Amino acid sequence: MIFFVRYGIGLLTILAGVVWLIFDFGGFGAEAVFAFAGAGLSIILINLLFRMGQQSDREREEHEEAWRFFERHGHWPDEPPPPGHGT
Repeated sequence: MIFFVRYGIGLLTILAGVVWLIFDFGGFGAEAVFAFAGAGLSIILINLLFRMGQQSDREREEHEEAWRFFERHGHWPDEPPPPGHGT
């Protein structure tokens, strides 16, 4: 369902423009297909940009958690502790 909301609505909007072009309601087929395609692509792009922003937030939180680990333990979480550390 969420996939449809993210991408299906935009694709249906583009498809509506193609249908309008095929049936040419009122003689505005080419203009309508470009308008619908622009609207559909805008919907898809907004969803992609929103998802990229969420990914950036997650990466920032992971980095901050790694930094807090470094401050507590003196080494990064993905590295072994230095020799003699903790004695």
